[in-house]
Amino acid sequence: MNSPRIPLYDSRSPGLRRRGFLAAAGGVAGLGALTATGCAGSGPAGAAGEGDGKPRRGGRLRAAFAGGGASETLDPHLANLFADAARAKALFDKLADYGADLSARPRLAAAWEPGAGLDRWKVTLREAVFHDGRPVTAEDVLYSYRRIADPGRAFRAKASLEPIDLAASRALDPRTVEFVLKRPTAEFPNVLAAFGAYIVPRGAQDFDGEPVGSGPFRFVSFAPGRSAVFRRNEDYWDGAPYLDEVEFVVANEESARINALLGGQVEYAHELNPATARAHEGKGHVQVVRLRNSVMQSFAMKTDRPPFDDRRVREAFFLMADRRELVDGALSGTGEIGNDLFGKGYEYYAADLPQREQDLDRAKALLRQAGAERLKVTLDTSPVAAGFTEAASIFRDQAAKAGVTVEIRTGGKDSYWRDILDSGTLCSYRSGAMPIEAHISQRLLTGSTTNATKWHHKDFDALYRQAQSTRDKRERAAVYARMQRRLYAEGGFLVWGFADWIIGTARTVRGVAAGAPANSLDWARFDKVWLA
Repeated sequence: MNSPRIPLYDSRSPGLRRRGFLAAAGGVAGLGALTATGCAGSGPAGAAGEGDGKPRRGGRLRAAFAGGGASETLDPHLANLFADAARAKALFDKLADYGADLSARPRLAAAWEPGAGLDRWKVTLREAVFHDGRPVTAEDVLYSYRRIADPGRAFRAKASLEPIDLAASRALDPRTVEFVLKRPTAEFPNVLAAFGAYIVPRGAQDFDGEPVGSGPFRFVSFAPGRSAVFRRNEDYWDGAPYLDEVEFVVANEESARINALLGGQVEYAHELNPATARAHEGKGHVQVVRLRNSVMQSFAMKTDRPPFDDRRVREAFFLMADRRELVDGALSGTGEIGNDLFGKGYEYYAADLPQREQDLDRAKALLRQAGAERLKVTLDTSPVAAGFTEAASIFRDQAAKAGVTVEIRTGGKDSYWRDILDSGTLCSYRSGAMPIEAHISQRLLTGSTTNATKWHHKDFDALYRQAQSTRDKRERAAVYARMQRRLYAEGGFLVWGFADWIIGTARTVRGVAAGAPANSLDWARFDKVWLA
């Protein structure tokens, strides 16, 4: 049975002068455990200006992000920070990107079609041009992917492109690529949407001089660690931006970003914390945009070592947690409670499973059965992410009610993510938006390199392979549902909540999508923003 062809989805001021703003102190605010992953149809909402009339053209929007200092680059294949990703999105395009439900949506790809065995995919490109007037071709796509896959380079999307046999893949004509895969892959469009998988002109290597992409804005200037200015691309395939220019300015401290917004030095402040949002929301000075379900908040139990190698202990910990108290206390109430599964609201999420509630009596009974009545565990945490240390303290008190002693060990920001991957038994953990399929492949298979819970089960791996080789989407969804039921019953992630990603804007800013998780298509979509 041949799958139908996927339809086309169409969808000037000086830098900041306040002393110390651009040189705000603090460490690099990177993605941490967030993994990047939009929906052209989500539209403006809330702070985006519903009822504010038609979009206007003109003006420069100044957007403040945490940055990476003097080492920053505009090479889209090296994008790692949120600032990198936002700048890359302005200058370049990917073949696909993620919708609000984290399903893949075509971008430079007009259509994709699998072969009978799901190990060959034909991708048809839309008519698009680079900033220098050259058309985007199949050879540009293959060059870009081969550059990313270079074994001598550390490009972010390399692991995501691993299923592709790039030596065997080929251009069938200027606008058609045939991708040959190493194994059947039903979710191959997710590969096309991978974070950092941008298409660049064939032969491009220097991106910090005057980079050429096919994105909605053209390069004007770039000062690493300080600012970047881009101008409207009138020839953009998805329609020219409303703004004349967008300027990305660097402010590593959250306090610097909100103060610049309040002082009129920027119109967009990325990544505000819940307390800041609560202090300013509804006061009339700024608009607060909450990107729902952007960040999974959890505790990760290592299932390959005591005490969490006993599934009864893991279930007891699930039942100790008061998720509402954790969301209210650690996230200032700005989020949704979790149900011990990743991807709430995303494609394939098992929403039919009953919401788990705190049950201390049942938790105590399970611990007795496991011979762990006076259990003591160490919980590793760090101020590396908002809410981590607060959630650790709250959970310590919740566990005490079940007779469990939780000792908190606070690690440093610089090495936390590396330290917790293999060491310890219980830790604070978070993840940004990605497809549920990607979460499984990256974190829950025996060979996954970021398997923080050490979930190693060959039969679970086999279910994943079955899902990936199942052409019918409903049948594939049934396999994913089966996998999630098992994780719900005995997995290693205690998912207590999903945090909002919070953005502040000036009252004049319109068109900021409120339905797009961080790092999906409509996040930082400055080509759809305008100034009222």
